[in-house]
Amino acid sequence: MTGLRVPAVGGTRTVPAPDQIAIEYVLLALRLDQHRPGLVEGYFGPADLKARVDMEQRRSPAALRDDASVLRGRLAAEVEEPDRRDWLDAQLVALEAHADDLAGTDRGFEWLATRYMGMAPERRADGTFLAALTEVASIVPGSGSLEARLEAWDRALEIPVDRLKDVVEWLVAWFRTRAERDFGLPADEGLQVSLVTGQPWSGYNWYDGGLRSRVDINTDLPVRAPDLVTLAAHETFPGHHLEHAWKEADLVEGKRRLEASLLLLNAPECVVSEGLATVGPSIASPVADRVDLLLEAFERAGLALAADPARARDTAERAVALTEPREALAAIRGNVAFLRFVDGWSHEEALLYLQDVGGYSPTVAAKRLEFVEHPVFRTYVFVYADGAALIRRWLERVPEAERTDRFGRLLHEQITPGRILAESG
Repeated sequence: MTGLRVPAVGGTRTVPAPDQIAIEYVLLALRLDQHRPGLVEGYFGPADLKARVDMEQRRSPAALRDDASVLRGRLAAEVEEPDRRDWLDAQLVALEAHADDLAGTDRGFEWLATRYMGMAPERRADGTFLAALTEVASIVPGSGSLEARLEAWDRALEIPVDRLKDVVEWLVAWFRTRAERDFGLPADEGLQVSLVTGQPWSGYNWYDGGLRSRVDINTDLPVRAPDLVTLAAHETFPGHHLEHAWKEADLVEGKRRLEASLLLLNAPECVVSEGLATVGPSIASPVADRVDLLLEAFERAGLALAADPARARDTAERAVALTEPREALAAIRGNVAFLRFVDGWSHEEALLYLQDVGGYSPTVAAKRLEFVEHPVFRTYVFVYADGAALIRRWLERVPEAERTDRFGRLLHEQITPGRILAESG
């Protein structure tokens, strides 16, 4: 059998050549990325495929749309494994939609989002957010307006920037230990953390292949200790880093599924990836031990409240109680996307909505809206809340004692939102 040389941790070795379907899938995605930069979030497959696309004459979006359709039509005859066939089909539906949009076909925002996600995005009732705000108001201490109380609460939990990286690295090590216990770790995986500014997101995992990630934490807005705990787990263990590392080890290296060496934005794989990363913190750090984890975070961050043990424990307990309603409020970004790009609301109307219904301060509301209005992320905003809701329903279909093992499937399998929906009953 012919082979190709690929980089591997510790050296270079010969592996079987990938099949033609995988090669054409990678080429299609790389070609579309030339028209829509950022569509390919990461690629660690054979360099000659990337070089081939860089050197060739660009194919038109209409031609790429046809390529995606033809490739989908070949899956039934050329891909034997049902899980892989379903995954490729869902991904190709999204790529075909990207090409269709680039070709100038106006299908509408909701049509695109549905095909990008592999499931329909959810528009939530305003009452969902108002109920979450009511719950937040019952938990946050103090008197006066909720806005003033939240401002004081958040300020007391802000981590000084000069302590931030040390706290992140401690948290990553803590979550790595938990992940090793619960899921195992690929040999020689590793990551590095950096602090950045000028980004529309709070944190980002850049997966480089070779079982390596770069994790950026954005300091444009103050970073609070409870948020950093969930952010660290989301981006590292058992979130994005662990998922990508295991899938490289299992799918690319183990099963020779070259398509998994390419990471797409606005594709069904993102619903699974962001869903597992959002749910992951509660798997790695359940309520039973989250309070003690926060108490240590307060100390390491040098927060003033850490000097008063009673106040620190009360704050940690309230912070844990706030996790669920604040996550519910974060789902408002999906509603804002509907309001802006389906209902035609203005920027100013959406900004007020985030403040009045979502309870965000003007500064935070502006940052959230920057993410929603970003040309890449305006459809991506749905994958967090909708992906988490999808995975939670799926996990709840099995007894609690089996949920960690079921969650582990997300780290290893080519599984689609459609498959998770089917298994959810």
